[in-house]
Amino acid sequence: MHACSLARSAPKSGIILPQQLDQTVFETALFVDTRDAGQFEEGTIPGAVNIEWREVLDRLDEIPEDRMTILFCNTGSLSAQAAFALRVAGRSNVVVMQTGFTGWLQDAAYKP
Repeated sequence: MHACSLARSAPKSGIILPQQLDQTVFETALFVDTRDAGQFEEGTIPGAVNIEWREVLDRLDEIPEDRMTILFCNTGSLSAQAAFALRVAGRSNVVVMQTGFTGWLQDAAYKP
């Protein structure tokens, strides 16, 4: 599935699986690590930016409206809270990576 169609379908499902993260998604989406800075420094998805889940609304201007934004934490629970807040704030292009960073390490379709 092309990243543009994923971005359009994002509001319906609200989630993406590591198995769906192919090279096209990596080239077009913004990855946001919603864990704390310490965890981010220990390891993250290449190219991801660190915006702690509690800070997403304060840093809304760092989250683009014109491309899919994939939020992740270790398992998906903190990023789900962040995504909910962003959707309430009007961002429909935000999805949560189910199974989080742990799942990405195990199951990602593509790793840069």
